Amino acid sequence: MAAHYDVLIVGGGIAGLSLASALAGRCSVALVEAEQELAYHTSSRSARQLIPSYGPPVVQELTVRTLELLAARDAELPEPVLTPRSFMLIGSEADVSAEASGHMRSIPVDRALELCPALLPGTFAAAGLDTGSFGCNAPVLLEDHRKRALAAGADIFTGARVHSAQRVGTGWEVGAGAEGFSAGVLVNAAGAWADELAVISGVEKLGLQPYRRTAAIAAVEHPLPGQSPMVAAADNTFYFRREGNDVLISPSETVPSGPEDARPRPGDVERLVELLNSMTSLGIREIRRAWTGLRTEAADGVPVAGFDAEAAGFYWLAGQGGYGFQTSAAMAELAAAQILAGQPVRGEADTAGPASRTAQALAATRWSIRR
Repeated sequence: MAAHYDVLIVGGGIAGLSLASALAGRCSVALVEAEQELAYHTSSRSARQLIPSYGPPVVQELTVRTLELLAARDAELPEPVLTPRSFMLIGSEADVSAEASGHMRSIPVDRALELCPALLPGTFAAAGLDTGSFGCNAPVLLEDHRKRALAAGADIFTGARVHSAQRVGTGWEVGAGAEGFSAGVLVNAAGAWADELAVISGVEKLGLQPYRRTAAIAAVEHPLPGQSPMVAAADNTFYFRREGNDVLISPSETVPSGPEDARPRPGDVERLVELLNSMTSLGIREIRRAWTGLRTEAADGVPVAGFDAEAAGFYWLAGQGGYGFQTSAAMAELAAAQILAGQPVRGEADTAGPASRTAQALAATRWSIRR
């Protein structure tokens, strides 16, 4: 016999766990994850920085709201999720100007060199600073979502890859691992596998594309000071930040990939080390470990949160790109409200007010994501 739930969430990363903790206690919820552990893929490979100036306008709005929600939640946690850490963009005047936003202010190059003494003079011509940015303790946040979901009555199944899903009557029948489920709403929070889940479910794909993004922890001769900002190149060639006495570095690549357990490719980290050693006084001497995650994006670069245009009860919570953690609480808040209301966003008549305008910008029905 299939176990029945009001909502079945597929995907145990930050998107699925955030929604599970937002819904649990308000309806019956189950979450299934293909891997043997939660947050195995992209959510365990995050840069752990929440940046209000990063992303298109709707993402920035979601980031500000997420920071509000997480700050309120921090008061209840023994270890905080958020730690103030500024974000600094450097590069040519044209590149910095193109990437800066209302949450970032221009600063003189001399000030940028003061904030990050590891940067070498003459290696960049302009800088911008976002002082509202925060470091994110991702493991603490993920575990808090898991505990809250379970405490409120949600069921979580790992090692349960979805192998069948079909619309039956007014709900969905889903096979995942050795388990069978029925649910009124099926939530697609499957990350890089979101389009694959759609195919299994007989739902039209959205053309979501995973992209590779590699990072590494590097030992350095000259550690960054404790209050150093995260530093990123405005032309998207690198970023780095302090990680204890080491440094987290990334070549910021955006290379198309299929859904997979991604691994670093030969040469990517080595070329980055050469570049950073030419631009900074860090003195990178050893790579302690390296990894690659997948950032899955819709065609217009905006996350997707909403009911499918045709498949009743199929809810998309996917395509977060590099904005997963920084939009997670706000996305879960919006998704939970829509799922509990049971209504998709259906056009201009439903777009009055800031909340519904945001919902429309994220909707799975929008024309700009159909490839």
